[in-house]
Amino acid sequence: MTTVSIIGNGNMGTAIGTLVTDGGNAVEFIGREAAPIAGEIVVLAVPHPALADIVAVHGPALAGKIVVDITNPLDFATFDSLVVDADGSAAADLATALPESRVLKGFNTNFAATLAAKRVGDAQTTVLVSGDDADAKRLVTDVFTAGGVKVVDAGALKRARELEALGFLQLTLAVQEKTSWAGGFSLTA
Repeated sequence: MTTVSIIGNGNMGTAIGTLVTDGGNAVEFIGREAAPIAGEIVVLAVPHPALADIVAVHGPALAGKIVVDITNPLDFATFDSLVVDADGSAAADLATALPESRVLKGFNTNFAATLAAKRVGDAQTTVLVSGDDADAKRLVTDVFTAGGVKVVDAGALKRARELEALGFLQLTLAVQEKTSWAGGFSLTA
């Protein structure tokens, strides 16, 4: 059994936590304040602006852990751009800030409703994951596949830029009511 610690208990954190327990694994929810972290996998289910505070508060406790960044680094004031360098990503920035952690990007192209339903329309929900640590990606894949979603390896951490762009597009479409918050993208064979 794998323990997954989730920082953030909003819609996304709750949906991800349910996937963990549906797969027979253990979940713990942690606040943003300093606290022991039991999980081998730590999911940062918070808005992008909270990442700096989480690194400041939890950084040492995240050493050696698999850290999954689910954020979309968009300009929430305008919803018209990402707030990271054109050739970078929030996940890459997080990996730099947490050099002793194994940082992955994942879940940022999913809405909570599609994780809870495990479906996007008629297709199984697909979680795209990128990162540079094959063992970390394998464990995350095992935990969440057991929970009932499809997990696809989207490549190295440098692919997080494209995942964040896709997440940005999906969010802007939902805000403009061109897609529903229960819709989204899925990969089919």
